[in-house]
Amino acid sequence: MANIIEMPKLSDTMTVGTLVKWLKKEGDSIKSGDMLAEIETDKATMELESFFDGTLLAVFVPAGSQVPLGAALCAIGKPGEKVVAPAGAPAKAADAPATPAVASVTPEAPAPAAPAPAPAAPAPATAAAAAPKSGRIRISPLARKLASEKGIDASTISGSGPGGRIVRADVLAAAAGNKVRGGGNGVPSPFVATSPLGTKGPIQEDKLVPVSNIRATIARRLVESKTQIPHFYLDIEIDAGPLLELRTQLNTALEKEGVKLSVNDFILKASAEALRRVPAVNCSWEATAVRQYSAAHVSFAVAMEDGLITPVIRDAHLKSIFAISGEAKALGKRAREKKLTPAEFTGGTFCVSNLGMMGIDRFSAIINPPNAAILAVGTTVKKPVVRGDQIVVGQRMTLTLSTDHRVVDGAVGATYLAALRELLEKPALLLI
Repeated sequence: MANIIEMPKLSDTMTVGTLVKWLKKEGDSIKSGDMLAEIETDKATMELESFFDGTLLAVFVPAGSQVPLGAALCAIGKPGEKVVAPAGAPAKAADAPATPAVASVTPEAPAPAAPAPAPAAPAPATAAAAAPKSGRIRISPLARKLASEKGIDASTISGSGPGGRIVRADVLAAAAGNKVRGGGNGVPSPFVATSPLGTKGPIQEDKLVPVSNIRATIARRLVESKTQIPHFYLDIEIDAGPLLELRTQLNTALEKEGVKLSVNDFILKASAEALRRVPAVNCSWEATAVRQYSAAHVSFAVAMEDGLITPVIRDAHLKSIFAISGEAKALGKRAREKKLTPAEFTGGTFCVSNLGMMGIDRFSAIINPPNAAILAVGTTVKKPVVRGDQIVVGQRMTLTLSTDHRVVDGAVGATYLAALRELLEKPALLLI
């Protein structure tokens, strides 16, 4: 009997997944552990792994399709074995029933160095060809990210994927053919598209852009958070001078060992230590009870092309600032590449959102449920401050704590910020 691979549940909030690209085609020999397809969830892009040996007998959904949980994706069995296409799937020649089986995913693996056109999965007769420049561009998330990094205008690329979809190989081919826009400083940004000064015409195309699973989930969760959680906000201005001085000393002394601490590393460590001192903030609301957490699992916001995600540093209260720094860098890189596993972005008990590196003086962040609080970090600003009877130049940073008033009262929030201030203004305490 053939094994039917179904759309698995890849996160606690996932209801549908987008089958971005098939990595195997019908007739291919499959071994257990082979990656069958790329799937975009509401959190990340993952690869679908086979737990069966055999032949890929049938593909039931074309690339680019949104597929509900539990829906059949493909069938694996013995060569020549017949299978029946599930209801609603493209018609397949077969008549033998198949038994359901379980599939799982692993993080998206690096693509091979030598690009090859993606195998085309069967598409419905109504599948649209690649959209013209005036229409919606059909492009996989991985190809979109790669095009942004290489500065390539996706509307100039001809797609070779199913239904004319632009895939990674198409972007690499365009890059090899020097179909690249002018580059500025060579540092790609997924958020800002630059044009020569004085360019005339519209700033962008007038069109309706469908949202990704990730963007849709962010929108839903933010509406739920802002409408269902009674936010209140507290902010303080701290003296960031000692922190910056210690950071410079450590980075200079340990440069040969590859150590490069960021301001955010100190804030993540201090946030965890402050939770140890004021554990009432390390809680969440559960309708008729308040859940207390015994460990500080501190998450931090990472911006991606189509939204943001919050990877988690588990047991941050037990880790050194150097361990936190290394882990944060690795998680941040994996997050931007959409390679995080569900275990790496769920289970946080407190969140930090830092826009200081983008020049934002202060802001108020929306709570990331089920957390009871989130810390918003602004940039460090030089300003005149009074020390004793003299006015001197100070390094000041604003921190804003957004809290769930059902869990955290004003006095508790103020106590937490006082603890955080002491730790950041006396940063040597974070090295103990």
